[in-house]
Amino acid sequence: MFDWLFASPAERRLLGQQKLRGPTPWVIAIMSFSILIIAATGLALANTAGVLTRAIEARYAVEVPNGGGDLARITDVVRRSPGVTSAEPVSESDMRKTLERWLGPAAAASGDLPVPALVNFDAGADANLGAIEQSVRAVAPDARIVAHRESIGPLLHSLRLLQWVAFGLVLMLSGAASAAVVLAARGALDTHRSTIEVMHGVGATDVQVTRLFQRRIAIDALVGSVAGAGAAAVVLLLLTAGASFAGELMGGATLSGPDLVILALLPLALTALATWVARTAVLAALRQAL
Repeated sequence: MFDWLFASPAERRLLGQQKLRGPTPWVIAIMSFSILIIAATGLALANTAGVLTRAIEARYAVEVPNGGGDLARITDVVRRSPGVTSAEPVSESDMRKTLERWLGPAAAASGDLPVPALVNFDAGADANLGAIEQSVRAVAPDARIVAHRESIGPLLHSLRLLQWVAFGLVLMLSGAASAAVVLAARGALDTHRSTIEVMHGVGATDVQVTRLFQRRIAIDALVGSVAGAGAAAVVLLLLTAGASFAGELMGGATLSGPDLVILALLPLALTALATWVARTAVLAALRQAL
């Protein structure tokens, strides 16, 4: 099946001994670099969306507009409610610190800017949110329960959209790499047309001729894919080491073991794709020339 990989010295000399002088390895290296960076981004976005989804699927908040109600009593009511596993009040000072980041110190410290009373809590599957809200309203009539997934929903939608955009770009770049291989294969055929005619004259078949070009392009594609993957790995390591704040933003989501396996297999997949495309293009061109 892979006998085309092993060519004799005489067969290798038929196409010349030039090594990596053509554009194919460089084009494949650029494509491999871009594909791995984009694929790693897509996988990281998928992991981030997964972490956020798991973190907020059972997370709720009791919100009292304008800071009305006794925060301690509201927290106590929520904690004693069936199905609530934990409850944490958010103090007014913490709320104003958060507002200060967005509105500035003067606006956050102004008494004319009321802040809501907020209690974050986790609820189990057996929790009755309607009953919890009724109990809280006995203390603060204006209170309402807000699911964190409702407020984070647009962000999750954007993350998933960017994830699919990244995977779509991987497919587009793979198609562009295939087109470049087709052009390289046809250029090689035109360059060695006289050699091909001599080989046909002594009885060589189209498949035998195709194997020579297939082997050359497979080697170029493998070298280019590995080189591009190596450069992408260095860039990803530098980004990971130099952006610790990104880990906090992503909730600690990183590339998992399966993700790294997928990224490691991408250069081999690109090489296999280039080899198959080269074989198909060369064989079709030879048969069309007859």
